Amino acid sequence: MKKYAAKFLIFLSMLSLSAQEKKVVINDTLTVKASLLYSDDFSGDISKWIPQFEKDSSYVDLKDGKLEINSKRGCTVWYDQNLEAPLMIEYDAVMVDKGVKYDRVSDLNCFWMASDPENPDDFYVNIINQKGGLGDYNYLKLYYVGFGGRNNSTTRLRRYPGDGTRPMLPEHDLQEPKYLIQGGNVVNHIKIINYKGIVQYYRNNQLIFNFKDSEPLTSGYFGIRTTINHMTVDNFKVYDLEVID
Repeated sequence: MKKYAAKFLIFLSMLSLSAQEKKVVINDTLTVKASLLYSDDFSGDISKWIPQFEKDSSYVDLKDGKLEINSKRGCTVWYDQNLEAPLMIEYDAVMVDKGVKYDRVSDLNCFWMASDPENPDDFYVNIINQKGGLGDYNYLKLYYVGFGGRNNSTTRLRRYPGDGTRPMLPEHDLQEPKYLIQGGNVVNHIKIINYKGIVQYYRNNQLIFNFKDSEPLTSGYFGIRTTINHMTVDNFKVYDLEVID
């Protein structure tokens, strides 16, 4: 009996390990190992998340085991952890469309690798004073994806250089329907990869952006970003990436 119990414990241990590690295909010639660093299933509290609102009456809360965001105007919710590349970020987002206030089904946006070039060792020196408007963050270095839908007819990738500008390559300005959110109340699985200059953004396994950055941003903060919207976030995970031997 003890022998079978020991084997069962080993089996459970292997299951736990497999849940924390997986192989990830980055391109046709590169497969890496992803090892779980941080996660949040929103079953406890939201103390690791810092919201910033452009307008009052917006809120961030826990509801039914998910992070719920209801935003009257611009809103950013920062994950309170400096992240180091190479990494992969994953999460599930649902754009709520049930007739509730701000059910707009658009702007599934995010920042990542966000840092303050004037204060590289203290992200919060300036960020704590911001109110959630998109222009409040122009001074940062970061990657930004604005995923459009409804009356926002574009999905865009930008790399902020930290000098107040928001440059964008023409090929990163997408307007075809397949690159836009088409409806609410469905899960959008987002995957972001930063690996040695390779910057990728996926929605439901569809590769939306594949960018080779000659000067990659290698550390910084992640933030959920939206405006005039009602959405939920769940199953947030951050993985370290390394070459498979």
